[in-house]
Amino acid sequence: MSADTSADPAAATSTQTAADSSPYVVEMRGITIRFPGVLALDHVDLLLRPGEVHSLMGENGAGKSTLIKALTGVYRVDGGTITVGGEERTFTSTADAQAAGISTVYQEVNLCTNLTVGENVMLGHERRRGRTIDWRATHAEAARHLRGLGLTIDPRSLLSSHSIAIQQLVAISRAMVLDAKVLVLDEPTSSLDRDEVEQLFGVIRDLRAKGVAILFVSHFLDQVYEISDRITVLRNGSLVGEHLAASLPRDVLVTEMIGRALDDLEALSGTARREVDRSGEPVLRAEGIGRRGVLEPADLEVYPGEVVGLAGLLGSGRTELVRLLYGADRADTGHVSVHGRPARMTTPRHAIDHRIAFSSEDRRGEGIIADLTVAENIVLGVQARRGWARKMRRSERDAIVAEYIEALGVRPANPDAVVGNLSGGNQQKVLLARWLATAPELLVLDEPTRGIDVGAKADIQRKVSELSAKGLAVVFISSELEEVLRLAQRIAVLRDRRKIGELDSAEVDLDGLIDYLANEGKGSAA
Repeated sequence: MSADTSADPAAATSTQTAADSSPYVVEMRGITIRFPGVLALDHVDLLLRPGEVHSLMGENGAGKSTLIKALTGVYRVDGGTITVGGEERTFTSTADAQAAGISTVYQEVNLCTNLTVGENVMLGHERRRGRTIDWRATHAEAARHLRGLGLTIDPRSLLSSHSIAIQQLVAISRAMVLDAKVLVLDEPTSSLDRDEVEQLFGVIRDLRAKGVAILFVSHFLDQVYEISDRITVLRNGSLVGEHLAASLPRDVLVTEMIGRALDDLEALSGTARREVDRSGEPVLRAEGIGRRGVLEPADLEVYPGEVVGLAGLLGSGRTELVRLLYGADRADTGHVSVHGRPARMTTPRHAIDHRIAFSSEDRRGEGIIADLTVAENIVLGVQARRGWARKMRRSERDAIVAEYIEALGVRPANPDAVVGNLSGGNQQKVLLARWLATAPELLVLDEPTRGIDVGAKADIQRKVSELSAKGLAVVFISSELEEVLRLAQRIAVLRDRRKIGELDSAEVDLDGLIDYLANEGKGSAA
């Protein structure tokens, strides 16, 4: 499909910037990439202009990561051309792309946290005096590059002593040491709070003003519209269109991304208005559960068929609480009961024995096993509960895998696909399938929709709603308060590593929840 600059040519003309008349810094035309049994990209175009922020949008599996990896030399293209600065290029490695002025900062910062800020900025480009590194000059040069981004960071401080937001800015500074003409930012804001996002956006705007072309990838629509000049949309490996951000309504963007209307998407997400019977024993009751220096003692109850949301800012103690409940970390205060009976919960094994499943926010580090297939990942929990001496029958294994691939809409629907090759949203679905296959009575989901597209997010929300309506108890953590309000019947609010109260989602709106959180539970939340 050919690129469409705007649905309204007159509006497009009125919103064009001076950068529109500049030559392209990158032209990717007709890019085609095939993997065994999969056409990952089908004649896709991407045009980057200097001095613009260009967002690449699409569902997980749409081809965004594949296109980025073609641009940055990770993948060889099977068809099409890549032109940088007017010269056609063939990238066989990331070094080739960097030499052409293309640098990438990934969602998970790829730096050495045990080194200083300056050492990271100048890594591979240290200033030398003869055969030795001149560290004074190296750190001075690093400070100059940091100041160029408006950062007043001590270059001799350890990188590990700084927040993720600062580490990402250090990664951008390192990219500019390489004199990057194109900066690719892949989900740079997924772990940042609002103030940190503003700091990052300030740096992006400065770089744009200096003529750098920035390719921005994010699932946060508000951020995309705040920072973008232009948007390219992919779906199922094909180009849907290129638009000026100012001329692209949000509902049209979502429809292009997922192939169905936003109203249909919202209808899939379920509702928190369902009544929950709390007359009996809760599936889990935690009383005074806490750990010194990690979480102040907190109470929590979860009843059958109930979704309890945990709301709070990053660092509020949400993850710390569920890890104590699951036994991933050991509590030093309080106790837990399951169905009214005292339960020892000092290891994950104890939690699994009580039919409690936990999906960690660290999908790659503590969730999927990237080198195994979809089928192997899904049956892992069932096999672990059963014991490795009692191998599953092939027919039983195939039936379980087929059921959950279909139920959760895993794409591609290939049980033999290697999970590490799947998109983030489909990896999350495989992880959810693993725990659902164990038939849990309580499912703890920590940021299950973070970093995935709106379509996959709606699929997961719908499944959580369906399962809870059938009696499954769920603890649900999300940084998106709207999502918590949509799914949870009751919301436990945390701040500064302590629980400050609980709210009935039927009696509070988004503004009320934000007000409650900001004022530590004082005043009205309605």
